[in-house]
Amino acid sequence: MNNHHNRAKLLEETVLYRGWSTLKKYLISYTRHNGNVENHVREIYDSGDGAAVLMYNPDERKILLIRQFRLPVLLHGHPDGFIIECCAGMLDELNPEQAILKEIKEETGYTVKVVTKIFEAYATPGAHMEKIHFYTVKYDTSMKMNNGGGVFSEQEDIELLEYSYDELAGLLYSSEMVDAKTIILLQWAIANL
Repeated sequence: MNNHHNRAKLLEETVLYRGWSTLKKYLISYTRHNGNVENHVREIYDSGDGAAVLMYNPDERKILLIRQFRLPVLLHGHPDGFIIECCAGMLDELNPEQAILKEIKEETGYTVKVVTKIFEAYATPGAHMEKIHFYTVKYDTSMKMNNGGGVFSEQEDIELLEYSYDELAGLLYSSEMVDAKTIILLQWAIANL
């Protein structure tokens, strides 16, 4: 096994832009596997970490997803910019579990008490700092407190979508499914539900 320790050393860090996300430029000293040392420049975005959840209703054999507008998707040529996703959000100042419980309540209108963490993964490790914390949670109609739809002040406009377990494979491979975190959670659902 290769020893990767100390192969990359941070030399310089510069803030290029600070807004909803922060863009920094890094200069690193990088030692290649053959021992040659090079300087590399990387620009990395940091908008914080996120959490995502697969909500499933074992009694009715359904999962709950959402549809919302995403500007990058529209800019990339998707017909209307609306995509199907799992419930998810940025952590902001919360720990991952608190954040996903808050997102479930805001986006879906359900109040759940306990979520189960299944793994963590980097969203786009070549350019973004974001790590996503993945969860699952059981839900049923008794947990529905309101209609959800997101937070108006955050300009959210969210539609709720329920799918039966029998529809999951078709949904996963449909042209409508373009969100990576949701694809990951649908694969978990197909393997485990």
